[in-house]
Amino acid sequence: MAVPKKKQSHSRTAKRRAQHKISAPALNACPRCHSPRRPHRVCPVCGTYAGREVVGPAAHEHEHEPEHEDQ
Repeated sequence: MAVPKKKQSHSRTAKRRAQHKISAPALNACPRCHSPRRPHRVCPVCGTYAGREVVGPAAHEHEHEPEHEDQ
């Protein structure tokens, strides 16, 4: 196995690691509601995948218990 003969400098190491950045996730438009969604996943807005409804549409209002007041 080949072994480096010289130590690699911090500058050269940083230049190599600069290319290891994360990329933005790919987004496609939902064919039914046209909202952005990840490819090959159920639409979070209308709940459809491959032309059929898989899960119910997401409720936008969150039902929380009323906050407890200090007595």
